[in-house]
Amino acid sequence: MVKSFASGLLALGAAATLLSGTATSAWSFELKGEPKVAFIYAAAAKDGGWNEAIDAGRAAVEKDLGLTVAVAENVPEDATKLRAAIDLFVKRGFNIIVGTTYGYSEPIAEAAKAYPDVAFLNASGTTNGPNLESFYARTYQGWYLAGIAAGSVTQSKKLGMVAGFPVGVVNWDANAFILGARSVDPSIETVVVYTNSWWDPVKEGQVAEAILDQNADVLATDLSSTSPLAAAERRGASSVGYQLDMSHAAPEGILTSVVFHWDRYLVPTIKSITDGTWTPQEYGAFEGIDNGVIGLAPFGKRVPDAAKAKIAEVQAKMVAGAFDPFTGPIEKQDGSVAVPAGEKVSDEALWSMDYFVKGAIGTMPAAQ
Repeated sequence: MVKSFASGLLALGAAATLLSGTATSAWSFELKGEPKVAFIYAAAAKDGGWNEAIDAGRAAVEKDLGLTVAVAENVPEDATKLRAAIDLFVKRGFNIIVGTTYGYSEPIAEAAKAYPDVAFLNASGTTNGPNLESFYARTYQGWYLAGIAAGSVTQSKKLGMVAGFPVGVVNWDANAFILGARSVDPSIETVVVYTNSWWDPVKEGQVAEAILDQNADVLATDLSSTSPLAAAERRGASSVGYQLDMSHAAPEGILTSVVFHWDRYLVPTIKSITDGTWTPQEYGAFEGIDNGVIGLAPFGKRVPDAAKAKIAEVQAKMVAGAFDPFTGPIEKQDGSVAVPAGEKVSDEALWSMDYFVKGAIGTMPAAQ
């Protein structure tokens, strides 16, 4: 993830209720005029991670819906500068505007009120309204499946994950990865280290080396840089990427990557806007593996067929709503109860998750 996305994630726990709750809405929206779509990025669209994954969705909108999409890059998370970009697009007749970071949340909410005839979408945002829907994904579902792959190949019974900041959307990834691996073998442990940065390839590589020195033979990254995978490849360890297919960085050791397919959300949502059938969700869209927004990249050569079969089985249960990675009983790292038997972590509790599950090695620092 790039810094532009990350700065807002530090506050997502406080905004959890905005993205939880019922998926229904009494809102409706009617687009006036021919659709003109614009995407606004806080950094470069081709950043190798967060923005690039969204930009792939933008390209799908162009291809599948036959629309020409305008792009504004490097528009910082500054209300005045973002509003200037939005005002210019609206002045030029654009009536569907897609933001790409939490830091746009409040300015986009204000713009949506100022321009009630313009449809707004915002990735990782927390504000919603009659013509505004924020969206994010249940990344923990993909990480649980990736954990199964990792647990199936480890010989040392020790895995590792390089993470950014100790916020809910990162903590649920780490915990799901741990739970998936321990579903294969309950003795597996996972070293989790936070870099306190969202983009620092040098530091991420150093952290990766330190984890590998602790005898971890599978290394996952929850960040955009491929340097942890490159470190694993040099050491002969297996690896798991994130956001995009990172197999190019570790052609021998890659197991899979947890990837975003934002086209699965953006294409049908923008089509519904143009068709006049869009009803923005009151609490935003929290997309999962059931509609393909989150998935796994093709498996690497080291993943056994038995593991592939188990992953397919568990994924099918997720899609059917018959399995959730955070269904109890689940213990915290200290042995206390995190989730009682038969209960499931609520969406609100997911956003504020501030603990490790059993099997984690490391200390959960306070959120920055």
